[in-house]
This record gives sequence, C-alpha cells and structure tokens, in this order.
Amino acid sequence: MKIFPRPVTTAAILLCLFAGYSFGAEDPKIRLTQRLTKVDQLLEKYVKDGRIAGAVALVLRDGEPIYERAVGWRDREAQQPIDMQTIFRIASQTKAITSAAILLLAEEKKLSVHDEVAKYIPAFARTRVAVRRPNSTEVDIFPAKRPITIHHLLTHTSGISYGMQVEIADLYRAKELGPALGTPWNFTARNEPICDAMERLATVPFFGQPGEGWVYGYSTDVLGCIVEKVSKKTLDQFIRQRITGPLGMKDTYFYLPPTERNRLAVVYGSVKDVKNGKEAKDVKDFKAQRSAAQGFYVDGPRKCFSGGAGLVSTVQDYAKFLEMIRNGGQLGDVRILKPETIQLMTTTQTAVSSRGLGFSYAFETTDRIGANGSESLGSYGWSGAYGTFYRVDPQQRLTILLMTQMLPNATDIKEKFWQATYKALADAKSFR
Repeated sequence: MKIFPRPVTTAAILLCLFAGYSFGAEDPKIRLTQRLTKVDQLLEKYVKDGRIAGAVALVLRDGEPIYERAVGWRDREAQQPIDMQTIFRIASQTKAITSAAILLLAEEKKLSVHDEVAKYIPAFARTRVAVRRPNSTEVDIFPAKRPITIHHLLTHTSGISYGMQVEIADLYRAKELGPALGTPWNFTARNEPICDAMERLATVPFFGQPGEGWVYGYSTDVLGCIVEKVSKKTLDQFIRQRITGPLGMKDTYFYLPPTERNRLAVVYGSVKDVKNGKEAKDVKDFKAQRSAAQGFYVDGPRKCFSGGAGLVSTVQDYAKFLEMIRNGGQLGDVRILKPETIQLMTTTQTAVSSRGLGFSYAFETTDRIGANGSESLGSYGWSGAYGTFYRVDPQQRLTILLMTQMLPNATDIKEKFWQATYKALADAKSFR
C-alpha cells in the first residue's frame, strides 16, 4: 500500500492550478487542491502573526495524502525551518498506542480487560477515594467501593486523575506525583521504572469511584506498567517490537536517539501580548514565546517509560498507526490487531459529555451528528498537551493530523485548521 508519496508543495499546487486551465478546472482533484489553499493561508497567518512558531499538517483520504504541509520554524530563533520529518513530543497521543499494546495482550489471552489491576500491581488492592465535603475544599478519604479493572483504565473511569485538584494536590506532591512532576506531569524525567511510580500512585487517594465517571489522568500509565508485568519487557521494547517496528514507525521513541536531537521541535508557549499597553483579550492577542518546557526526551535517564505521555513522533509516523486502526488493524501486509479489537478501540464504552461525545478503549468518540464540528458519526481522535491533534473520520475515509509544539497553548489553531479542512472538502464535494 502506498501511504506517503512526495509532499504536496506550493509548486505542486501551482502546477495543479495551471493544469486546471489546461484540462478543465472542474476536475475534482484540482478543485480540492484549490480549496485547500485556504488551509495554507490559515497556517501561514498564524506563523506570520507570531501566534505559533510552526506547524505540520497531514490529511489522508484512503491512505493517500490530499494535504501535506509544513509551515514556519522548528526553531524560530535559530531560523531552522520545520519540515515533514520534524519530531514532536506527542504527549497523550501516546495513550492510544499503549491501549493497543494492552489489547494485543488481551487477544493473546495473556490478560482480560475485566481483570482487576491488583492482579498485576498488588498495591491496587487497597485503593482509596477522596470525597469532598459539602461547601468545602476539604475531603474525607474512604476505601474505593469496587476494585479498579483494566476496563476502567482503558476508558478513564478508574477515578485516577493527574492529582492537580486542590483537594489532593499536596498528597500527590508528597509522593512525587502530579504537581511534583512539572508540566505536563509525565514521568520522562524520573530515574525509576514506571512500575515503581505506579506502586506509589496506588497509595494516594483518587478523585472518583471506579466505574462512576470519566476522570482523566494516569490510568494509561498504569496500563503501561501492566504491559511490562505481563510481557516481561519494558514498555519501550514491547511497543517497538509489536507495534511501531512492524508498522515502520522508525521515528517514534520514548527517548530520542542523540543523533536525532536536532530534528526535535522547540517548545513554545502562548504569552499575553502587552505591547503598547494592550492587554490580551482573546486568542489573537497571545504570541508564541520560547518555553522552558523542553522535557527530558533526549537527555533524560531513559528509564521511566510513560504509557500516558512519553512518546515523540512525526506526523507521518503517527498517521501509519491511525491508518492501521482505520483499516481494521492492518496496514498493507502487516496485521497488528484483529478487526473485533479495533471495534473495541473505536466504539464508545462510556459517555464523556451530554452533548454526544464518548470514550472508547483508546479515543474520544463522536456519537451524535453535530457533537464535534463537521465530522461524521463514529469519528474518533485525541490530542496531546504540547499541541498535537488528530481525528479519524471513517465514513469520509479521512485521517487528519496537525502538530505544533505549544505549552501552554492559547491559540485556536487546532479548531480553525479542522474547520478549514472540512470546509475545503465540502466545497470540493464531488471529490470522493
């Protein structure tokens, strides 16, 4: 299967426009190319206005690029341009890959999604929950009503948060978790195996009862520890041998090889633009400034593999993983997961909001037309704390990715890019 031919450059766009005059501008592919120039203009404006340093975008239909663009700078101050081979910290986009690893082990009958976590991490046999007192920030701590299962971890219904709530933040900080880890609260800098950190996590009170609501946090890091316990390999080894290696994701790592460090994008952050005394009032008034949040992805101890937020990757690498999911667990001749497992990964298992969004065993899911912009019923995706984003729309056979490096990120680039892409497709609706 041909996944990624040559990038769609501005020269190629101009060539297509010229071809339109020669062979008829009603050609649907040419019409789509013309419409997608609006997306070019959007990304270029955000760079020109200083709201982001750079971005890489990729849109696939049936596995073939219909839009592929790199705009701006990998390192703005050093004048190093961003390109399609730039590596990004993908943070919570790691979660779907770790979930796939767990489900691969479930396929092999080495675990069950209904297993209690305590079967693999004994400290989870005695979990507790913090319950806020009425009209107070103080809490009472009670034993959990039921054991946490792998199903709870996959769906983020375990009650485990990132420990940032004011009621429990100090308890997490004392155990070198949550606020003690800095932004974005992953374990990349820890000089310990992930299972040591998860044993410690089991001793702090959680923020919800297992099975009683969606709470986002360290659930997928616990899954990463379970992968290590069951497979007898580090999470890094297992994912590389069973998922990223077979898929040809050669630029996806937990810790970047030193020889590749210059490909890693610099992290920027949104700051208020108060030039000439103007206080920031909306997203247009925030500018990108080089951030200190570079992380330990090159120089870290290379010991603590965070299944919830630890990977770096490229837009093209991650697209291979998503295309494997969209194709029912297979990419080309390589099968990673069974079709029935992919259904679990892409079908809602728990509600997240009343407006029609849910969560599967890996992704946010769209359960109602109009719940998530223009995307179709059954679409799914997620994002990462550093400004990476993806959606898969099976009905329209689309895979959409955008990667920036912004933390904190006060821009609306993700939403605008997404909307502009769907509008271009709608305007060129005869292209199917």
